[in-house]
Amino acid sequence: MRRITGKAKDETLIELQSATDSQTGDGPAVLTAFRINLHSDENNGNGVPLSERTSLPGHAETDKLQPNRDTVFFRDGVRRIDFVLSYVDDKDGEKKQERRREFEANLEKAGLELETDDKSDSKDQKTYFLKIHAPWDVLATYADILKIKVPFKESDIPHGQDVPLEWLSRPFRLPEHIMHPAADYFTYPFDKTKTNFFLINNKDTFFPPSTRNRIAAYAVFFFSSFQCRYWKRARNAECESERYNLYRHWARFLCFYKEQPLNLIRKYYGEKIGIYFAWLGFYTEMLFFAAVMGVICFTYGVLSYDDNISSKEICDASIGGSILMCPLCDKKCPFWRLNSTCLSSWQSHLFDNEGTVFFAIFMGIWVTLFLEFWKRRQARLEYEWDLVDFEEEQQQLQIRPEFEIRCTNRRLNKITKEMEPYLPVTSKCARFCLSAATVLFWISLIVACIIGVIAYRLAVYAAFASIIKDPMRKIQVVGRFITPQLATSVTASCINFVIIMILNFFYERVAVWITDMEIPKTHLEYENRLTMKMFLFQFVNYYSSCFYVAFFKGKFVGYPGHYTYMFGKQSKLRNEECDPGGCLIELTTQLVIVMAGKQLWGNIQEALLPLMRNWWSSRKGRHNPENHYSRWEQDHVLQNFGQLGLFYEYLEMVVQFGFITLFVASFPLAPLLALCNNILEIRVDAWKFTTQFRRPVASKARNIGAWQEILNAVAILSVVTNAFIMAFTSDMIPRMVYLYAYGNGMRGYVNNSLSIYNISRIPESNMPEDHDYWFDNSTTCRYRDYRYPPGHEKEYFHTMQFWHILAAKMAFIIIMEHVVFVVKFFVAWLIPDIPSDVKARIKRERYLIQGELHNYEVETKYLHHSAAGSESVGGVILCGCRLKSHPPK
Repeated sequence: MRRITGKAKDETLIELQSATDSQTGDGPAVLTAFRINLHSDENNGNGVPLSERTSLPGHAETDKLQPNRDTVFFRDGVRRIDFVLSYVDDKDGEKKQERRREFEANLEKAGLELETDDKSDSKDQKTYFLKIHAPWDVLATYADILKIKVPFKESDIPHGQDVPLEWLSRPFRLPEHIMHPAADYFTYPFDKTKTNFFLINNKDTFFPPSTRNRIAAYAVFFFSSFQCRYWKRARNAECESERYNLYRHWARFLCFYKEQPLNLIRKYYGEKIGIYFAWLGFYTEMLFFAAVMGVICFTYGVLSYDDNISSKEICDASIGGSILMCPLCDKKCPFWRLNSTCLSSWQSHLFDNEGTVFFAIFMGIWVTLFLEFWKRRQARLEYEWDLVDFEEEQQQLQIRPEFEIRCTNRRLNKITKEMEPYLPVTSKCARFCLSAATVLFWISLIVACIIGVIAYRLAVYAAFASIIKDPMRKIQVVGRFITPQLATSVTASCINFVIIMILNFFYERVAVWITDMEIPKTHLEYENRLTMKMFLFQFVNYYSSCFYVAFFKGKFVGYPGHYTYMFGKQSKLRNEECDPGGCLIELTTQLVIVMAGKQLWGNIQEALLPLMRNWWSSRKGRHNPENHYSRWEQDHVLQNFGQLGLFYEYLEMVVQFGFITLFVASFPLAPLLALCNNILEIRVDAWKFTTQFRRPVASKARNIGAWQEILNAVAILSVVTNAFIMAFTSDMIPRMVYLYAYGNGMRGYVNNSLSIYNISRIPESNMPEDHDYWFDNSTTCRYRDYRYPPGHEKEYFHTMQFWHILAAKMAFIIIMEHVVFVVKFFVAWLIPDIPSDVKARIKRERYLIQGELHNYEVETKYLHHSAAGSESVGGVILCGCRLKSHPPK
């Protein structure tokens, strides 16, 4: 592949001709790249002068080894190592060696300086290390091409104003030099022809680590991995850096209550990673308010525990104990007394009460506030991190190397007038059809697994019912605390969670495979396609079981003698019924197991897998002294973060966001669980970045990308799902209708909500095999529905109360959705996406850029003419906004 950047042919920086055009398929795999950017906090990133190194602590020890293995410089001790490439000899060593020589020649032609460590100096005696130093000219050239913004004038805008009770936030703050490692400046895209216009005090420290990182990655072209263990304090003070400060003030769990050093994260890892941690931190902050309201709602349920008349009636031996309920399954399920569900009715009240309605409405508004205030925070970061005019075409819209290699057809680009690779329409359609079929197949597989879990619930319920009998039996304690419904719900939820994890494991690889098969042209297109595929799958995989319990279970049951079956009556799998208190407690159980299980498993996986892999990779050299190896060798075994590393971090949090919004009406404590998880998640991710992963390639990003639109879609859908949960899954609407239309209070509600059926008319296939002694004199049983009793002229048809309740449910959905949507859109309209002070700063910066550039051009021309010996009689020089007349010489 031939890569030409810049405005003219003479500005070509790197040309890789045979590295990717060869038919051997080696390509970029010839060199596994990893980089090392070195900056000293004590000396502004310059390291320690050569004359002073002998006096450094620990230097005498490292001097005993030749060469110095703890150094971060070339052997001359002057040129800093900016990048390191590694490679290993193999069977095709001669062919690859020739290509490596060509590659190194291209690097040197581009102005980079190289130094090689022989494999005999490495701990495995097989790995070569090619150290690269980028001189000022190379950095300046690429900064000009990439239009990197650099300071030209110190900002005269104050940081912020003192706020009342500011001292309350001091325990949560980090030191000022960590939060703001550099002063604020007005910035402008770098131009190598106007170096005097910029504030260049020291060329070695002018570009921050993340910028040098990005320039090096752009120049070397390969994705790379960081190789300096900066989370440990180095023996040489010259290797102390931002990474150690990040580990000390950010990655340790004891800092969980501290704010994040976002500016230092951005300075070291780049804006793309910085924006992720900024979003995660802001999301966690906003979760605090949702968690507080959820705790208040749950507390209300606890405090009103004794005022729950419905549960009292169910548990009362004279009311609930005298009500005989119809069997919940065929043959195996007995007739049962209503008071056997006493405990589950009390549990349901904790989450199914009047406070849950207000909490559901609050969460609809909270989601809007979260998204709107995040836009404002994002806009502020865009300004502070010089991303206002950043165009992602510079990076994300570059043609992927895989596209160039696999697309052999060429056509003329109408804009650039150059030949470029393209994918024929027929091949593109065939690939899309295969991709869509694969995605559809896996979604169908998920649905099939969910149907299998439902069938398990139906089949195993009968087994549990035959074991866990009425509490009058011998296993009274077990039957009282573990009902067949609870046992079935818990075991089915656990099985469903295991299936989710297994399907997720395989589909992650399938999604990457089919996205690669589509051969997207640009990196941005690749990420967007993968994002949509993965989220669509995760949405169905994680939420489908919750949707079943919330909107389908207990809705298509029928009534005694006319039950509905899942696969027809021959299957004997009768559709599930809900408890007399509703299905909300089962939805809560399902949500808790899946959400908490996913978070627990995810944190264990994130913390242990990199640690174990790094230990396994370094096991051969773990008995040797650490100072025997160079710093890049010590971390050569660290895990590669990968191009899609952040993708999976976002995916994990967006799935969690769906749990706490789509079904939060069933479990007000979900935001509290998410808050506790995210406090841990931030520190685990920080620990991984600073200790377990090679440093990722620094890259820029203005926002969180396609995830923003997904969050907006989930936020809108959450209003609908919570309205339907409150109307059809919760028992609140039937209680309200009875309270205001059919009774003077809640007494008698339980009896009113149960219909009567004549036992003599129950078909033999529905009758239980065993009868209890107290059943002999019973002629009727009760079931959960609103139907006319036996003997009525409309017996077993729905009563008018059923239609009143249905109308009330639909009215509640319409009213709640409209109220929340109106408030949502009003709040979104009321809160501007960009803060007013940020708009003012952007305008002032553009004003200063225009004036300063004009002054610079005028002064440059004046100095040029003065140097040429030209006279200026009555000359006029424009400075700022004033004209100054100069007298004749």
